[in-house]
Amino acid sequence: MAILALKSRPTEISPDADKSGPIELVRYVCAIGAMQSAAAIPRVVPITHCGPGCADKQYMNLAFYNGFQGSGYGGGPVVPSTNASQREVIFGGADRLRELIESTQLVLDADLFVVLTGCIPDLVGDDVGSVVRDFQKKGVPIVYAETGGFRGNNFTGHEAVTRAIIEQYVGPWDGVREQGLVNVWSLLPYQNTFWRGDLEEIKRLLEGIGLKVNVLFGPDSAGLSEWRDIPHAQFNLVLSPWLGLSTATLLEERVHQPFLHIPVVPIGARQSSEFLRQVAEFAGLPSERVEAFIKSEETRYYNYIDGFTDFYSEYWWGLPAKFAVVGDSAYNLALTKFLVTQLGLIPAKQIVTEDPPVEHRDAIRAEFRNIDHDVSVEIDFIEDSYQIHQSIRNADFGHKPPIIFGTTWERDLVKEMKGSLVEVGFPASYEVVLSRSYVGYRGALSLLERIYSTVVSHSA
Repeated sequence: MAILALKSRPTEISPDADKSGPIELVRYVCAIGAMQSAAAIPRVVPITHCGPGCADKQYMNLAFYNGFQGSGYGGGPVVPSTNASQREVIFGGADRLRELIESTQLVLDADLFVVLTGCIPDLVGDDVGSVVRDFQKKGVPIVYAETGGFRGNNFTGHEAVTRAIIEQYVGPWDGVREQGLVNVWSLLPYQNTFWRGDLEEIKRLLEGIGLKVNVLFGPDSAGLSEWRDIPHAQFNLVLSPWLGLSTATLLEERVHQPFLHIPVVPIGARQSSEFLRQVAEFAGLPSERVEAFIKSEETRYYNYIDGFTDFYSEYWWGLPAKFAVVGDSAYNLALTKFLVTQLGLIPAKQIVTEDPPVEHRDAIRAEFRNIDHDVSVEIDFIEDSYQIHQSIRNADFGHKPPIIFGTTWERDLVKEMKGSLVEVGFPASYEVVLSRSYVGYRGALSLLERIYSTVVSHSA
């Protein structure tokens, strides 16, 4: 697994922190990693125009050593690549790309091909758009996105891919809106280790209050028919601190489609019920069905929690009191909110690692400062793992061993601190993840099982 990358923006660990040089033990990949976002759409195949090994590194980092999620229909070893060499650097790679697209159509069965560029074609100036437009004129379902590594990370690349599909593939809006239909823009596929199960739970909750859902990514998506249906939705739901906002803004400008932005991904009964009521109010849904569904879910949830309280009351003296979260802003915020408001744990250190755009950082800070009515959390934006680990070592965890919600990179640190680790983000190399979810009512129960099984097994 690659462990070094260039910093694209300075960290904010302190005013005096080093603002240049490599990043140790990275927690994202470069923009062309968005090939996995394309592969997350059923029957979509990415085509990479990049150097040899680039596509394989993205797959191995995001989809293998991160919960061992697998390649799916169009990802992993399926992905065609130009494997651009010195020849393409000198003479350009447009002809090589054209040849690859032609041969890919003969070999692979896909509803849509997404061409993604790497550093080489973006630096030498290959006119990828012209090549792809030639195929589009022939009726080939294909789009392109410029995703050279210097353009940003895979979060940036993901937004480029969604924009490309909307602008180049989704047809014009005919003015018809379907009431009760919502497009969901939320967790980053494959980067988020539990994205498949989480999107399944989000869809289940929204359908439970009477909405029809275009979830767009993952096994619960209908694929390209959902993407073509995007303009007809009543509204867009952006369920994350910032990812998806540019897509929702694009659709607002393009087809005058309103959007609802809820920064906190819900975990547990309190957040899930609040989330559903917010969405229902925005969508104009009748309250009777919404409240009936919430009551049913809360009854089931608290029935399990009632059983859990026997364990919690018996072992409270040996359980962690303070915690740290190291991860992207979406899961960091969601976990912190849940652990504080529903378990009563005390936040000791929250570190956001995905390098969110500067223009969104104040809004992210504001959400953490409003964790609960009497809890305000200050966060650090840090990408370098050496600095992250130093920050955690310097945090005050009291007299009990800490519990850290982080990644495989924190394993040695947690052993050193004699604490417990729950891997909740990239890379998660000691977790095998199929359909597990940590969001919603049901995901929270799975999360509780994972947390306290880890703690008990550590203390044994």
